[in-house]
Amino acid sequence: MEKNKLAHASFTISGDKVIPDFWTEYFEVQPDMARKKGDPFTTKHGRVIQTWTGVWGVQSKREIRSDALEPHLRYLIQHLALPRSDLRSLIENVGAKMRFFCYWSNETGDRIPDVPEDIQEMMDALGGIVEIDEYR
Repeated sequence: MEKNKLAHASFTISGDKVIPDFWTEYFEVQPDMARKKGDPFTTKHGRVIQTWTGVWGVQSKREIRSDALEPHLRYLIQHLALPRSDLRSLIENVGAKMRFFCYWSNETGDRIPDVPEDIQEMMDALGGIVEIDEYR
């Protein structure tokens, strides 16, 4: 049995006008999550609800075995061939948001997330954000 990982990351594009098939074709990558606004889906508790906004995204947790964020972020960057010169304008044209969403387990309180400066600068230039969801 594999122990719980202390870190992983995802890259998502979200917004009311996000068309998942467009982003799958653009990145030439099969997403881990893809829904148009209003698409029904079943929650883990068995409830069927409609998606409140469109989303397209990929995750690192199945591919990277590390408790540090940097390898997860570098994997996503390579997998998606980031940065891309037209990405910011495509995101802005549909009023979408782009982010790296990072899971960070820190029960001991002594772990510091490692988001390298070059990755933060790249996301800033693309108009995206790096968000860390820390659990204690």
